[in-house]
Amino acid sequence: MHHPVLELHDVSYTYGDGIVLRDVDLSVREGGFYGIVGPSGAGKTTLLRLMEGSLRPGSGTVDRGPDGRSQPRLGVVPQLESIDWTFPITVEEVVLLGLTSDGRRLPWATRAMRARAGEVLERLGIAELARRHIRNLSGGQQQRTFVARALVRKPDLLLLDEPTSGVDVATRHDILHLLHDLNHEGIAIVLTTHDLNAVAAHLPNLVCVNGRIVAQGTPEDVLTTGILRELYGADMVVVNRDGMILIGDTIGATVEPHPREGHPVGTPDAHFGPVAPHDHASGSDHRHDVEARP
Repeated sequence: MHHPVLELHDVSYTYGDGIVLRDVDLSVREGGFYGIVGPSGAGKTTLLRLMEGSLRPGSGTVDRGPDGRSQPRLGVVPQLESIDWTFPITVEEVVLLGLTSDGRRLPWATRAMRARAGEVLERLGIAELARRHIRNLSGGQQQRTFVARALVRKPDLLLLDEPTSGVDVATRHDILHLLHDLNHEGIAIVLTTHDLNAVAAHLPNLVCVNGRIVAQGTPEDVLTTGILRELYGADMVVVNRDGMILIGDTIGATVEPHPREGHPVGTPDAHFGPVAPHDHASGSDHRHDVEARP
């Protein structure tokens, strides 16, 4: 039986005069893998920060370790866009920062701490980058560095904000494979994503958010035309072909799906274009990228 490691009960959050999230009830269970999806400005990152504890709800409660259980050890991976890549710090030093929340201080890292950081970097395949400055990394190496910073604490729950944003198809596949491997080792994972085709459709559990929880469940349960219309305010085409869910609003490009268990890369072919509708509220076009094969 998988017990909850974190629960939100009737949580609301306001910023200024605006309500960002309203009446959120959500349970994250041991060993679970959850994707939070929704349009820009829907409150996805806010929900993640409420789970993390860097934001406090205006009303309701966030219980970490409910039912009298010990609080889970959290690992947090921020959006890469929020990182100052000019800051003079090496990959190893970034990873060691993950131990500062345990009361440790840098630069006086102990031999045991450095050994632990080395183990994690080796686990993620970037041990040879330990002395490299973070500005000299590729997008995939940057993401793995901050995953390593989170993993060095041996977390029970890993929270990631848009971990596949801004990376190429191959790197995105690598990151998702890594997260699936970590999840199979028993780490509960919650990530936000705007990418329904390449990421969300391949996660076991989805939470659809737009100021509130619109729906939650398996991709088969929630990636429907009705729920997507309520979530994004526009009609979308949904095709479930041999267990592979594909979503689009135009015909033209060929989706390069990420493999779910039993679905190798590149199959099946589907002809669907961008996923997200125009954001009329903000006046900007938040269309999701869909890679086209030559």
